Amino acid sequence: MTRLEAIRLAAQERAALMVDRLRELVARESPPESPVELAACADLLEEWGTAVLGRPAQRILLDGLPHLLWEAEDQAVLLLGHYDTVWPAGTHDDWPFTLNSNRATGPGVADMKAGIVQMLTALELLGDTSRVGLLLTCDEETGSPASRPLIEEQAARSGAVLVGEPSTEEGALKVARKGGSMYRITVHGRAAHAGVEPHRGVNASVEAAYHVLAVREFAAEGTSVTPTLFTSGTMTNVVPETAVFCVDVRAWTREELDRVDGLIRGLTTRLPGATLSFGGGINRYPLQHSVSGHLFELAQHAAKEMGLTPVDGVSAPGASDANFTGGLGVPTLCGLGGVGGGSHARDEWVDVSQMPDRAALLAGLVESVLDPPQRN
Repeated sequence: MTRLEAIRLAAQERAALMVDRLRELVARESPPESPVELAACADLLEEWGTAVLGRPAQRILLDGLPHLLWEAEDQAVLLLGHYDTVWPAGTHDDWPFTLNSNRATGPGVADMKAGIVQMLTALELLGDTSRVGLLLTCDEETGSPASRPLIEEQAARSGAVLVGEPSTEEGALKVARKGGSMYRITVHGRAAHAGVEPHRGVNASVEAAYHVLAVREFAAEGTSVTPTLFTSGTMTNVVPETAVFCVDVRAWTREELDRVDGLIRGLTTRLPGATLSFGGGINRYPLQHSVSGHLFELAQHAAKEMGLTPVDGVSAPGASDANFTGGLGVPTLCGLGGVGGGSHARDEWVDVSQMPDRAALLAGLVESVLDPPQRN
């Protein structure tokens, strides 16, 4: 039996423990921007991670929220994930962790608590974790505003970053991800009585309407530009003084995000007296195949050596923290978490029968990074 085959067998022996851990972790709710619940979830993860790695975690408070880092001195590999979910506190009360055959459901079960359980199991399967770091953040679902510098700092001192976000429903890894931008555009007009003196006002709603229609034309093949939230006005008999609208942009290349950024910031007013102000901008540049390709090849090799079903790679329209690390040029592979779907929806699910093999695949990939296989 080869070393990688032994890893797979050891992972399969942990199948029941992995389900128990997933059940406990899903029950430990971790809603966005909720210090009390996030701290309680961090307590559990800190206990598990410290036991697995044999070294204490650094609990790093950023904007009052706890991020967990187990840093390695000579960090060849960084395992990266997040334990916050999109679900508000109390969701587990009416939608608890449920296991039906091999299909588990519950808030955050796929995105990405199954991935965290698999990462911890993979670390248990490794003979030596002294060169492997682990970072679990708690603000990914809100765009990683505080943790981004920490993520980039740890990525920059790592040889490779492996991200435990969920795979596709078919089990494919994420070898590329779209980048994303978010804008908040405020239109400043002038209030007036809508019935008596509308001509004295500058209607912010009308001005905003021009731009909501205009930004849609900035889209291109593979690039989406989507107006989302829109608010305006205060009373039905008042010419709106202020209007605010948000725009979501997704693209496969840096150049496209830069192009749309220039067009949005170049918007000019149509009504005399109106002004515009801009918030937001480019949040994540794309994760491109050029930084994931070699790691994907190593994952395919590890899967073959273990006797696993061959793994595929896909380009994913959504972004993750892998975009930050890949944007630095650090070799990055995403989608190494649970095989499931329905993220951010009430039908979120993960296939627990595949969790042991996925943990084994991750462990095998880490070993392949640490000790690359010889090419014939």
